[in-house]
Amino acid sequence: MMLQWRIFHTLCSAGREAPKSLKAGLLFPHVLSCGHRFVWHRTKTSLPDSRERTLIAVKPDGVQRRLVGQIIQRFEQRGFRLVGLKMLQASEDLLSEHYCQLRSKPFFPILLQYMTSGPVVAMVWEGHNVVKTSRTMVGHTNPAEAQAGTVRGDFSTHVSRNVVHASDSVEGAQREIHLWFQAKDLLDWDSWDQMSTSDVTTSSAS
Repeated sequence: MMLQWRIFHTLCSAGREAPKSLKAGLLFPHVLSCGHRFVWHRTKTSLPDSRERTLIAVKPDGVQRRLVGQIIQRFEQRGFRLVGLKMLQASEDLLSEHYCQLRSKPFFPILLQYMTSGPVVAMVWEGHNVVKTSRTMVGHTNPAEAQAGTVRGDFSTHVSRNVVHASDSVEGAQREIHLWFQAKDLLDWDSWDQMSTSDVTTSSAS
C-alpha cells in the first residue's frame, strides 16, 4: 500500500494521470482491478455462516424510554448488519405465537398485556454467530443477574420490564423472523467491512 501511494504521488507531481487500477486500489482497498473491470469480493462465499440471522425486538418499555437508538448502535458497533426493521403495535395473536412455549405459565396473560401496552421495534440482524453473540450482548433475562455492559444490565431494573428480546437459537430465530417479517421486508446487501471480517474469522479458524 505504501508503494502504491508513492507511485500515485510521483505521477501526480509530474502532472500525469494515475492509472484507474491504482486509484481504485487506493480509494477502495476491497476492490481488485482486472484490467479495466472492477470486482467486489463477496464474503458469503468465504464465510457461509456470516448470513446467520436473529430477531431482536425492543419491547414497549424500551421504546417508551427512548432506548431504540442506543440498542441499534450496539449491534452496529459490533459489526452486524441490519437487514429488517419495523415499528408496530403487536397483536395478541402474533404474541401468542411468539411466546407459544409460555402459554401454560400463570404469568402469560400479564406478559401479553405488557407486550401490547405500546409499540414494539422489531429488527433482524445478520452476521457471524449473531444468535449466540446477541444473547450475550442482551444479557440475562433477570436484570439482577445481567452483567454491566449488557443491554439489560445497563438499562433494565425488573424481569418483567427487561427492555429487549433476542432469539435463543438459530432454529428459534428462523421461526420468529418468519412470524414478524415477510420475505419482502428483508434486504440482502453486502457491507464494505464484510471482507475484513471474513479474513479475520477465516485466518483464525485455519
